[in-house]
Amino acid sequence: MRLIETIANSKMKKLDFGEGIVLYRGEIHLIKALGDHPGMFISEIARYFDVTRAVISKSIVKLELQGFVKKTVDPGDQKRIQVFLTDLGEKAFRQHKIFHDQKDNYMFAYLETLDEEVLKSISGFLLRAQKMIDQHF
Repeated sequence: MRLIETIANSKMKKLDFGEGIVLYRGEIHLIKALGDHPGMFISEIARYFDVTRAVISKSIVKLELQGFVKKTVDPGDQKRIQVFLTDLGEKAFRQHKIFHDQKDNYMFAYLETLDEEVLKSISGFLLRAQKMIDQHF
């Protein structure tokens, strides 16, 4: 239950990625998605995160005002909007990777020390924990 509460409370916490980049988890994960898939359409982003286009549009506007993303009209279809990272967005994308490299390496190093049977047990537990978390959110 503590894990679920930690996850729930962390959604509203801003993270400092260094170099003046402070964003909510949802914002940085949107930036990561755009860094991994430049030029995604609003509808594609919504499907990617399993949320409505309205939620994504609102987030994109906020990130655009902060200078992280830019919108362009699809030349083939004037009704479709593509989203790209700006230079600041690219910087945030890189800082996010550095953040995870620094914060997560110890866990991956630990997992590499475990034998396959233990990893299967952990994986099974985490699948069940994910189902429980999904029921709460």
